Amino acid sequence: MPDKKQRPLLIPLAALLIMAVALHFSGLLDRIDNRLGDAFLAQHASGRTPPADIVLVAIDQKSLENMSEVAGSWPWPRAVHGELIDGLARFQPTAIGFDILFNEADSFRPDSDAVLRDIAREHSNLFFPSLLLADGKGAPLQALPPSFGLRRTQQAREDATAALLVPLVLDQTNWQGGLINFEKDNDLRGRHARLYHTVNGWQLPSLSASMARFAGTTLPATPLVRLNWYGTPPRTIPYADLFADMASERPVIAPTLKNSIVIIGATAPGLNDFRPTPLGALTPGAETLTTAIANLRNHDWLRDVPVRWPVLLILLAGLGWAFAKRRSPLQTGLLLSVITVLLLAGSYGALGLHFYVPAGAALTLAWMAYGLLTLEAQWRERREREAAVMLFRRFLDPRVVDELVKTGELSRDKKPEARDITILFSDIRGFTTLSETRTPEAVVDLLNRYFTQQVEVIFRHGGTLDKFIGDAIMAFWNAPTENPKHAEQAVAAAIEMGEALDAFKRELAATDGTLDDFDIGIGVHTGRAVVGFLGSDDRLDYTAIGDTVNLASRIEGCTKGVARVLVSGATREACGNHSAFSFTNHGQFHVKGREQGVDLFEPSKH
Repeated sequence: MPDKKQRPLLIPLAALLIMAVALHFSGLLDRIDNRLGDAFLAQHASGRTPPADIVLVAIDQKSLENMSEVAGSWPWPRAVHGELIDGLARFQPTAIGFDILFNEADSFRPDSDAVLRDIAREHSNLFFPSLLLADGKGAPLQALPPSFGLRRTQQAREDATAALLVPLVLDQTNWQGGLINFEKDNDLRGRHARLYHTVNGWQLPSLSASMARFAGTTLPATPLVRLNWYGTPPRTIPYADLFADMASERPVIAPTLKNSIVIIGATAPGLNDFRPTPLGALTPGAETLTTAIANLRNHDWLRDVPVRWPVLLILLAGLGWAFAKRRSPLQTGLLLSVITVLLLAGSYGALGLHFYVPAGAALTLAWMAYGLLTLEAQWRERREREAAVMLFRRFLDPRVVDELVKTGELSRDKKPEARDITILFSDIRGFTTLSETRTPEAVVDLLNRYFTQQVEVIFRHGGTLDKFIGDAIMAFWNAPTENPKHAEQAVAAAIEMGEALDAFKRELAATDGTLDDFDIGIGVHTGRAVVGFLGSDDRLDYTAIGDTVNLASRIEGCTKGVARVLVSGATREACGNHSAFSFTNHGQFHVKGREQGVDLFEPSKH
């Protein structure tokens, strides 16, 4: 069963659990991690340069304009691409991949398709894209040619079909390549590259995976990798420039493509091949492809480290400990701020080690927990302060309590401490006779009126009421507030309590007759005692304990037949030589529990 001090923490933590579950299933936590991760990735990418041997031949706006005389308007005759392939072959690129679909025949220029088909048949390092459709009429996967790179798993179904756009313009021997489906997260932003799609147990490779494997790379077993972006586009050559360069007598650009992976794709705004990525909302699709190939070939894609829930649990444990131990919310918040900065710095630094460590969601939940725990702590502190105020009003003048509230010195959690205090014990003389001549109701009424007047005197002189013990009163000075003149005030209170009793007796004499037997004895002593809240969690008393308390009680007992008020030598010394009182020495008295006698004095006003 949780400790009573920890039970209040369960309420904000339970609220946090409900909120965390709701945010998790709403996808908001993923969006927080993604947005922060995107910002880090964009900044990290600025320090990364793409490999020079992965080249993008861009069908940009310049190429569309410059090629218009040769090829006409877009889409160009496919023979143009055939000529580019044939021209590049003699410069020995490692691989040539197209980010352009060739799934439909050109009904107006069938001869042009034939040129591309014939040229492509002569080369084994060409890669053409396919597209997996979400719906549509499916074709049997078993019918795909071996060149497609389809892989069969143990769960593969013989009758499996898929709606695919494949390069039908080419011979099946040239269907080498793979899918170019854009891999997007729930917020439609692309952060991953898919190595293969699984359809009914069949694995359909992606274009990037096929080209990386062709270049000699060992691929990871996972179907997805998180892309590690570059701050600048890959080396980009306008399609028109390369086409013109190869037609010249002395090519300058084409020779630089030896042993390079060449991607041919669209970047012109009008061709609408742009995708949202961490780099921006309009990242060319061909750049996503080149980034994926570069990451796979260099093995520097980002490895996900799922730390959200472990980090959150650690932070919650720390916050729970801090609030359970009543640490300052301000100090806890500052510490959490430092931890936040360190975690964010670590998350960013991990990118340099090829690790993706999302910390945004965990930190968001931790700050939510901090807010809830702070509210709960303030609410709890307010309740405890109110309870402490009500409790202290039993012992102190309400004005003193209000001052303690303002200074923040009032707390039930304040530990007992040893300090010098002055103790006063007052007891009624002749109470038995008084009780025998009156009804119980009359006795209670008389005592209540008597106690009220006596406590007012104690409060007026800055004393703290400890308790009523039958018809006796115990009070002390110099706690909970510091009071350097505590002995003088205690003596002043004792003398005035006697005066108040005389006034009370005169008041009663008018209605109840003479009360000659009704008197009090007061003993005062100054010394060291332990003061504070003592008792159980459910019932506490603000009191003083120690030998000083016992001696004050014994001094009160010595007043019988001697004086109404007696104080110890320690109290007399604490009042000082310039006090407002004179002291009559009544000699030494032997009290119970002490071998040596105690010098007692009767105080009076000058």
